[in-house]
Amino acid sequence: MTPSTPAPAAAPRTARRATAATVPLAVALALLGGCADARPADEPADARVTAAAPDDAATDDAADAFPVTVDNCGFDVTVDAPPERVVTIKSSATEMLLALGLGDRIVGTGFPDGPVPQEWAQDAGDLPLLSDRVPSAEVVLGTEPDLVYAGWESNLTAEGAGDRAVLADLGVATYVSPSACKDPAYQPDRLTFASVFAEIVEVAALLGAPEAAEELVAEQEDALAGVVPDDRGLTALWYSSGTDIPYVGAGIGAPQMVMDALGLTNIAGEVADTWTSFGWEQVAAVDPDVIVLVDATWNTAEAKRELLASNPVTANLTAVQQERYLVVPFAGSEAGVRTVPATVDLAAQLAALDLTGR
Repeated sequence: MTPSTPAPAAAPRTARRATAATVPLAVALALLGGCADARPADEPADARVTAAAPDDAATDDAADAFPVTVDNCGFDVTVDAPPERVVTIKSSATEMLLALGLGDRIVGTGFPDGPVPQEWAQDAGDLPLLSDRVPSAEVVLGTEPDLVYAGWESNLTAEGAGDRAVLADLGVATYVSPSACKDPAYQPDRLTFASVFAEIVEVAALLGAPEAAEELVAEQEDALAGVVPDDRGLTALWYSSGTDIPYVGAGIGAPQMVMDALGLTNIAGEVADTWTSFGWEQVAAVDPDVIVLVDATWNTAEAKRELLASNPVTANLTAVQQERYLVVPFAGSEAGVRTVPATVDLAAQLAALDLTGR
């Protein structure tokens, strides 16, 4: 599954705050059962963080930075103080807090895309799993969160973890990874690592931990600087899911960004979307030099290898015949704190590929 599910139109902006625990659960669920009225976003596409002026300009107390308002996918999110009870949906959201050293604020997780990397495994060991998929609004509200952080906009609907505007009225702020915004006014024209780092900074600002963002971004910038693009002029397919019709990385999302860093030419790069359907006949016509396989628990890299080798349309592809595969974990294929480490690992895999006879 890939982040392609259309999200609802942007909900009305709101800065109302309350305490979720003060709203009876039955009343909250009744409110969440109906979607809020929607209106188009009317702000520029660049995300912004604004902080109220501190009462005492002479103090450096971090609390003076609040309230903080973030323009997130066309929805104004305001937090009056650093959220202490956070529900994370998708691995990209969970791992963001772990990487920032804020895992102790997570009161529930949902929709994990795979195991947490070893470096964060100890901190992730006791995190409550609310659901293997998107947790319901009832389950989310049961944790009494003050923030729900989702990897995809489609996670935050009345049928999912809750409608954003209604959750805000209940005192629960929401945040979506900006790279997953589906409104054309907010969707990145072409995702860059600068945008990924900006999310780290923005999330840390919301959580009152700017120093943690500075350190993490510096580490990732250093790691990325060590990636040397391949100069062999290779073409590549980023194969995420699908059997009869593959779902692949297109020209403006995380796969394209990573392939650019690796020096690979994306055969679906002309498609102006993050992900796209791309027929096997189209793949065969190009015969890419390399195939990137996304390894997910529900659709493993090994299963993809077997499919490519058994499919008459793809069995004779050069990359299949010579097993020119790169493998990336699903969580590393989506924009977030795993993207740079995934890029570094893919670069090493690519450098090790034997392209004799190409």
